[in-house]
Amino acid sequence: MPRTPAKKQRTTNRKWPPSRARLDQLIEEAITDAYDESEQRTAFLTLIADQLALPFETTVLDMVVTVEQVHLGAADDIVAICRRGKKRQAIPILDLPLSSPPPAGAEWIEAYRRWVRGR
Repeated sequence: MPRTPAKKQRTTNRKWPPSRARLDQLIEEAITDAYDESEQRTAFLTLIADQLALPFETTVLDMVVTVEQVHLGAADDIVAICRRGKKRQAIPILDLPLSSPPPAGAEWIEAYRRWVRGR
């Protein structure tokens, strides 16, 4: 009988924010087999998409939005696809405010932010 996949945990149960050592560990895990910056960014996108508990709600410019997906944007950056009602907007994940408590998997967003900013 096939097993049903386990549901993703909705919020993180780790210490928040993650320590620098934890972020560095996640960065190394993400970029281990990536050869250049583009491959490294794609590795982060894959891990964020796989690990982040989607959808989740957060507040952007005093409005509650639902983060539905993450994608690679036109400028080769990782963006969150946010919805409010029928409208959707791509917001760079570097600028996305996280809810409190943050969703499970949000430590990958923090690791990506640290990697982009040069540790």
